[in-house]
Formats: sequence, C-alpha cells, structure tokens
Amino acid sequence: MPKKKKPAVAETEEPISAGEIRDAISVLDQALYNHVQWTDALNITLICHLRPDERDLHPNAHRECRLGQWYYNENTRVVHGNPNFVELEEAHREMHRQAAHLLTLSSAQQEIPMADYERFTHELKRLHLQIETLKRELEDEIYNVDALTGASSRVGMLTKLREQHELVKRKLETCVIVMMDIDRFKAVNDTYGHAVGDRALATFAQHVMRNTRPFDRLFRYGGEEFLLCIPHTDIDAARQMIERIRTGLEKIEIVCPGYQPFHIGASFGMTMLDPDVPVTDSIDRADLAVYAAKARGRNRTIIWDPSIVRAEAG
Repeated sequence: MPKKKKPAVAETEEPISAGEIRDAISVLDQALYNHVQWTDALNITLICHLRPDERDLHPNAHRECRLGQWYYNENTRVVHGNPNFVELEEAHREMHRQAAHLLTLSSAQQEIPMADYERFTHELKRLHLQIETLKRELEDEIYNVDALTGASSRVGMLTKLREQHELVKRKLETCVIVMMDIDRFKAVNDTYGHAVGDRALATFAQHVMRNTRPFDRLFRYGGEEFLLCIPHTDIDAARQMIERIRTGLEKIEIVCPGYQPFHIGASFGMTMLDPDVPVTDSIDRADLAVYAAKARGRNRTIIWDPSIVRAEAG
C-alpha cells in the first residue's frame, strides 16, 4: 500500500549551503573513525573480560555516542530528507543493542555464542555501509551543484528522477515534478545586461529553495529553466506550494544600479511522475504544461492533462 502522503509544506529556512554539506561529510568521516576506535576497545573488553563502560550498556547508548549526538541534533537538516539518514538510525541503534548484549554476557563471565557475535558484526558492517553511502551522496551534492544558482546541476537529474520513479512504480510513494521557466528572461538580459540576468536567475532559484522542503530537489534544467522534484506529496499539495512560490516571486525586487528595481515572474508546468511511462515522458508533460502556461498569459501554474497538446504548447 502507498505510504501516507505528506503535505508539501513550505519551509522558511535558508537553502542548504555547500558549507553545511561539507560539515556533514566531516562529521561522518569522524564518526567512522570513532566507531573503528570504539570497536577496537569493545573487542579488547570482550576478549579480556574487562569491566564494560556503563554508557555502552545504557538503552540510549545510540543517542549518547558522538554519532548519536550529531544524529539527533537539530542542525542535521542537511540530511533529514535522505532515506539513508533514516535507515542509519535503525542500523546504529541495533548495533549498540547487540554490543550491549555481548558486554552483558562478558561481564557475567559467560561464553559469547558465535552467532551472537556475528549478529553484532553484521550490524556494525551495515552501519558503516549506511555512513559511507550517505557520505557519497553528500559528496555528489557538492560536486553536482550549479555554481551560479545553487540548484543541483542537470548531471544527476535523471538518476534522481529514476530512483523516485522506481518508488512510484512500487507504490511506496507519489512524486510531482514541476518545470519552471522565468518569463521574458531574454528581455532582462537585453535591458539590464547578463550580470543582472545572472542575479535574477540566482534570486529565482534561492526563492524556490527557501520555500521547499529539505528533501525536495531543484535542478537547473538549462538557461532560465528549472525542474523541481517534489516527493512524498500529491498534485494538490504541490500546487499549493508552487502557488506560494509564484506569488511570492512577484514581490521580490531585483536591484540594478542605474535602473529602477524590477520584478520577474515565471510560468510553471506540473505533472505527477507517472509509473506507467518513462521518466522522460513525464518531463515532456511538465514541459508541455509550462509552455501552455505561457500561451495562456504567463505567470501562472498549469497542471498537465491529455488535452494539452503540442500545438497549444508550441
């Protein structure tokens, strides 16, 4: 059965920066190092029947270690929406539970069954795999970011959408994609110059990212076009989000020396990620919808439906 859909609630916090991502990677590197050191000390305690550290026997040991302190800190927003971050908690908690079981047997001078120790090492390996996977994904975030706008580059877009497509096909979640095109952008470049045009692009992208959730993903599709991937939601909730973005954009002033401040608008085309067609077909549908929005007067949101044909969009 599909998971319960979560409303696409707009966020007011600043977009995640490359610095925050690098900090998270550094923490994960340190976590791996600390867990190697901790495992070495644990094995010595088990082999020599030493008195265990009471913190390792506590039910909340997974919260008290350095990794746990970072995991449950509010400042981990950079990875909150990542599925590997969620799975990391389970692996980490279970690893500590198995460790406490081994330490309890050892302190009671009882023999540790091989199967129990193997369960512990299995959970330890699973934990390290989750950390490494999360770290690689964060590194991809840094290397695949459009330098001008801060949005993700198009390099990993299809891979991300295909991952979402698999979840949709398995009925594990729903996903909306939105094509966005800044209206009359050529006139901005022609009137104010490309430097101001670049500022307008960056302003638009930052506005979108400020008003989406941490696990939504904005890609710079090309030029003044962007594509937003909105998982865990339906078309109505996503439309509410996009309308907040669209109307909020109208109020933003772009300042250009020697000219009066000006505003930009954008046209938005939306569609559900369809489990029965290739990802590229869903992208084409969102593209048709955005061009239909332009044909109907620009600065509006259109949801794709089969009545939108190439002739209208063209």
